[in-house]
Amino acid sequence: MNSSSTLNSSLVPEAQQGPADSLAPGDIAVGVVIGRASEYFDFFVYGIASALVFPAVFFPHMGRLEGTLFSFALFSLAFIVRPLGTLAGMEIQRRYGRSVKLTVALFLLGSSTAGMALLPGYASAGAAAIGMLAACRIGQGLAQGGSWDGLPSLLALNAPPHRRGWYAMLGQLGAPLGFLVACGLFAYLWGHLSSNDFLEWGWRFPFFAAFAINVVALFARLRLVVTHEYERELGERELEPCDVGELMREQGGNVVIGAFAALASYALFHLVTVFPLSWVMLHSSQDIGAFLAVQLVGALLAAAAMPLSGILADRIGRRSTLGGLAVAIGLFSLVAPWLLDGGARGQDLFILFGFVLLGLSYGQSAGAVTSNFLPRLRYTGAALTADLAWLIGAAFAPLVALGLSARFGLGAVSLYLLSGAACTLAALRINKSLAQRD
Repeated sequence: MNSSSTLNSSLVPEAQQGPADSLAPGDIAVGVVIGRASEYFDFFVYGIASALVFPAVFFPHMGRLEGTLFSFALFSLAFIVRPLGTLAGMEIQRRYGRSVKLTVALFLLGSSTAGMALLPGYASAGAAAIGMLAACRIGQGLAQGGSWDGLPSLLALNAPPHRRGWYAMLGQLGAPLGFLVACGLFAYLWGHLSSNDFLEWGWRFPFFAAFAINVVALFARLRLVVTHEYERELGERELEPCDVGELMREQGGNVVIGAFAALASYALFHLVTVFPLSWVMLHSSQDIGAFLAVQLVGALLAAAAMPLSGILADRIGRRSTLGGLAVAIGLFSLVAPWLLDGGARGQDLFILFGFVLLGLSYGQSAGAVTSNFLPRLRYTGAALTADLAWLIGAAFAPLVALGLSARFGLGAVSLYLLSGAACTLAALRINKSLAQRD
C-alpha cells in the first residue's frame, strides 16, 4: 500500500535523473506490483471479513450494528501502529540489511493473517478471542509498515520524465488486483456454502491462502532487492533509512502535506470497498452474493481506469490530475446518499462509479509530493508520508461512515467524503505555492 512518485517532472532536480545504465522501469514495476498485490490481498481479506464475518463470530453478544462498529474499530488498529512498524523496519534494515527486514515483515504479515484463521470465536473463548484478533490485526499493521522496500521510489526516479504518471500508476495496480482476488474468494464461498458452514469454517480459507501468497511474494521480491544491480541502484539513489528527527526538522511539512494531498482518494478507498458491505448487510435487502459480484466488476473497472490516470497525469500534470479528481470525488459525495439509499440499482451504481473514481484518483495519489524530499530523506519520508495518509484518510473511514450514517443519516457520509476532497485541494494548493517559492 506504499508508493512514491512525483507531481511532475519539473519538480525533480537534474541531479536526481538516472544514469544511462539505470535499471529498466518495467523490471522494477514487476517487483512493485507483486509486492503490493500480496499486501493488499491480506488487508482486503480482513476488511471484507470485518463486515461479513467478525460481527457474528467475535461480537455475537452485541447487536449487529454495534458488533460491526467494534469490528471496524479493530480494523483501524493496523493503520494506527503502521508508523511504528516502519520505524522498527528501518532499524532492522540498518542493523541487518534490507532482505532480513523484508523477510521478517512479510512472514509477520502472513503469520498474522493466517493466525486469524485459527482463532476461536466468542462463543468458545469469550473476550480472549477478541483480544487475539486485535493482536493479529496489530501484527498486520506492524508488518505492513516494515515491508517498505523503496522500490516505488526507485521506480519513480528511473521513470522517463514524460511518463512519470504512467509508472506511478503501475505500483497502485496492486490494490484492485488484491481486492479482486480477496472479493472473488469470499463471493465463491458465500455462494457455495450454507450460512452456518460459512461462519463456522468457510471464512477461514482466504486467511490461509494469504500466507501462501505472502511466501511466494516474499521470494519474488527478494530475488529483486538482493541482487547486485538493485543494491547498487538503491545505494546510488540514497534510498536508505535516515534519522527521523532530521527528517521532521528539515522537511516534516512535506510529510504532512503529502498525506493530505491524497486524502480524498484514501477516504474513498474504504468507502467503496468495505463500508458498503456493512451498509448492505444492515440496511438493504440486496443479496450479498450479488453485491460482491458487483464489487468484482467495480474492481475490474478500477484496474482499467488506472492506466487512464497515468495517461492523463502525463498530459496535464499530476497536480492538475489530483485536483480535478478531488473535485470529481466531491461531486460524487453529493449523490452518494441518494445512490446508497436507492435500492439495489442505486447501490450498484454507487459501487461502479465509485470504483472508477477510485482507480483514476488512487492511481496517482500515493507519494504525491515525495519528489520534494531531499535525496537522503526520500526513503524514510516516502514511507512515513504513506503511513500518515492511510492513518488520517482510510483507517477510520468505515467506522466513521457507519457510525455517522447510523446516527445522522447518509448525508453525514457525504460531508465526510466532501471534507476529504477539500483537504486534498488545500494541500495541493499549499504544495504549489511552496514549489513556486522554491
